[in-house]
Amino acid sequence: MKWKQQIFDMKPYQPGKPIEEVKREYGLEEVVKLASNENPFGSSPKVAEFLKTNETNHAIYPDGYAQKLRTAVANHLEVKESELIFGNGSDDLIAIITRALLYPGVNTVMADPSFSQYWHNADIEGAEIRKVPTVDGRHDLPAMLAQIDEQTSVVWICSPNNPTGTIVTDAELQQFLAQVPAHVLVVLDEAYIEYINDPAHKNTLPYYRQYNNLILLRTFSKAYGLAAFRVGYGIAQEDIIAKLDAVRGPFNNTVLSQEVAILALQDQAFIENCRLANEKGKAQYVDFCQRHRLNYYPSQTNFILFEVKADSNLVFQEMMKRGFIIRSGAALGVPGYIRVTIGTEQQNAKFLALLEEVLQEQGVLV
Repeated sequence: MKWKQQIFDMKPYQPGKPIEEVKREYGLEEVVKLASNENPFGSSPKVAEFLKTNETNHAIYPDGYAQKLRTAVANHLEVKESELIFGNGSDDLIAIITRALLYPGVNTVMADPSFSQYWHNADIEGAEIRKVPTVDGRHDLPAMLAQIDEQTSVVWICSPNNPTGTIVTDAELQQFLAQVPAHVLVVLDEAYIEYINDPAHKNTLPYYRQYNNLILLRTFSKAYGLAAFRVGYGIAQEDIIAKLDAVRGPFNNTVLSQEVAILALQDQAFIENCRLANEKGKAQYVDFCQRHRLNYYPSQTNFILFEVKADSNLVFQEMMKRGFIIRSGAALGVPGYIRVTIGTEQQNAKFLALLEEVLQEQGVLV
């Protein structure tokens, strides 16, 4: 078979272990997953109520244009319907962008560490990948700009960044966008935008109108608590959307996913409550790190990446034995650190008590 050569050394994406598998492996009755940055408070009660009573005909294809959802999002953001594209999660949109714009002979620029699907999809398409190290977990935009040349096709900015949780400030973003050549598409991935409270971050919507080489990516998987339904969307000028839409697979959002996303969007009070609870939970982790003199990245998300001063794979395993699934920094390009989703107040307190126990066993804490 004539496989693409680049896939032979490629590994599939490794998500956090499923809860049921961990229960079986370690004989546990209760397991809390704090690995994939899902909303610990679930989704809007409006969604649960709808799912109890809906009578969807599952034999019929969904609306391939997602018209009702498109109208709802357009009205919520005050953008044109033709300036939106919907994907089966943001991952689908990343794949669409790479399929449309990356191929052998062009290059793509991204921060490192950042979301792995940028380089993973670029590798599949055979494009040259240019990774620029972050500085204190933050995008080094001047260094990224220096990597752009005539063969650059896409630049990825993840803000807040996964896995570090840091943002690109408004001033930094404006300066960067003003200097990026018109032939380069800038992808601003804002999967965690609902959690940002840093005043240095401003509303980014005006920028896609100002720059015809910018697309914003957002999702219903994080703050909206709809990860299982896989709904992401992009916002850009009509010309970009039209070209990407030609690459998008038909019917890439299900009937149910379109309906529940509309309901979730209507309940902004739920989002605000989740944001406030997340800030309180984040403070629990910051306090833990400061008390134990562990370095941490200032997060503007619903997760935090912090130092454990031990083998992060070992800490990952020990916490799993105790009923908590997290991510080892070694799997994210940050060995010696762990990334933990911020849970409920009770989940956070229990997790940190058990982590303290593990780190004491490892001689980190005395």
